[in-house]
Amino acid sequence: MSKNLSELSGRKGLRENLFEELGIAATETGAVSKEKAESLAKDFLMGSANVYGAATFYDFLRPENQGKKVYVCNGSACLTAGTQDELKSKLSKEFLHDEIGEMCCLGRCHENSAFNINNRNYSGSDIDNISDIKAGITIPMDSYHVASVGTPILTTTFPGTKQFYTILEKALKMTPNELLTELKTSGLRGRGGAGFPIGFKLESCKNTEGNIKFIVCNADEGDPGAYSDRYLLEQRPHSVLLGMIIAGYISGANTGVVYIRGEYPEAIAITQEAIAEIKELGYTGQNILNSGFNYDFKVIKAQGAYICGEETALLSSIEGQRPEVRVRPPYPTQHGLFNKPTVVNNVETLACIPWVIDNGGAAFAAIGKGKSTGTKLVSLDGFFNRPGIYEVDMGTPLNTVVNELGQGFKSTVKAMHIGGPLGGLVPVEKINSLTVDFESFSQNGFLLGHASVVCLPESYPVISYINHLFKFTAHESCGKCFPCRLGSTRGYEMIEKAMNSDYKMDRELFTDLITTMEIGSLCALGGGLPLPIRNALQYFDAELQHFFD
Repeated sequence: MSKNLSELSGRKGLRENLFEELGIAATETGAVSKEKAESLAKDFLMGSANVYGAATFYDFLRPENQGKKVYVCNGSACLTAGTQDELKSKLSKEFLHDEIGEMCCLGRCHENSAFNINNRNYSGSDIDNISDIKAGITIPMDSYHVASVGTPILTTTFPGTKQFYTILEKALKMTPNELLTELKTSGLRGRGGAGFPIGFKLESCKNTEGNIKFIVCNADEGDPGAYSDRYLLEQRPHSVLLGMIIAGYISGANTGVVYIRGEYPEAIAITQEAIAEIKELGYTGQNILNSGFNYDFKVIKAQGAYICGEETALLSSIEGQRPEVRVRPPYPTQHGLFNKPTVVNNVETLACIPWVIDNGGAAFAAIGKGKSTGTKLVSLDGFFNRPGIYEVDMGTPLNTVVNELGQGFKSTVKAMHIGGPLGGLVPVEKINSLTVDFESFSQNGFLLGHASVVCLPESYPVISYINHLFKFTAHESCGKCFPCRLGSTRGYEMIEKAMNSDYKMDRELFTDLITTMEIGSLCALGGGLPLPIRNALQYFDAELQHFFD
């Protein structure tokens, strides 16, 4: 990360944004031409190599994306469901081979067979209507079961925009310190992975001097199997937006940036519509509700890079830089977007804020278990009899989620990958030992993360799945640190050689490899991959030992 490049990009701020300009430049052909990259570099006073290097990093902007007309989901849930080969076969009758590309997880994990065409997502039996889709005939959006056990915070019935934003009226009559106290009392922790207290971030940003500050909603956490962010942005966008406004009021920020995955086109459109609605009603803009507080939104469409789910890579991305992970300290709350104090939180975390302010921090803290307060959204994939989004009180038995909410498995399942590609690989015999909270998962050697559930059926080889995880990491690595960039590549090379020949992997060498990634990587991509690999070696050794000396 270059602080100088951050400043140069920040000259035009978010009004004329380099990253967005790269996306616009790729609209016609699917990639950014060298000539356009050079033109943008000149316009933003950056080096041509910097701009071209950034553009060619993203899946949707790089030269290989040219000419693509349809994209097939290659996420973990669609992979283990085994639906994508048949999907590609059907698409090949409508498109040339070079016109078919891939996207990673379209959030249709509940029914699989997912693909994207003309900037819209489809899944399930939609492929059978491909002629209508190509002709521009509207196909209804997907639907999935939504329910809760315990306290419905994020799944409760939406009362209407004006009624909901009475929470904002209440918040603006309180001081930032009073609101901050409520959030700290609530114990609300980040719902994306590390579980970091949001109150600490907001306080740090609030106490950092600066006339320009930002609240950034990280809606680019593209964990395959997780579609809870999609649910919130499409069905509860005002919870997210109001959470961002209140966070801005607390920390002294007057701009909210919603950075949404390009793989979620419907979420982008719905969020933009929701922002337009509240602007019309006077809940954003200048002097909101005569409070003297100003706040505006900017929606940015991401361009296909899992690493942008890491908060510092996301900030570099918005600036038009190559989305590499930044070394910390300094932390974003001191030097964030355009070197200004910035709070970055994920969708679900921000969506909880209105409930906390409306009901009080103590009420939120009373829900859950120990330091895992409040509720958690869980995404169940297509292997369940009733897949969908479920909200549960922290501390709810995993067995309740699997067998009561999800109504059990459709077929025999041997493991569940919970918490995204960097989460734990949980054998089914552990279902009765876990509760849905940070501590239970951590103490048992797993990771709650997004609480997405991707099932491995009995017939799916564990060796193939961990090979998939290594390949995923190698493709998505920002490349800044050697342990992640090289370790992930060496990992899948070793596994593929063992799978396709008589070669046997050296167990000690393999263990050294993942240990190096674990302790040497700059961020959780390379550092987190070893967790599911170790789980696989621990619980499925009988299946894997054939591939080792």
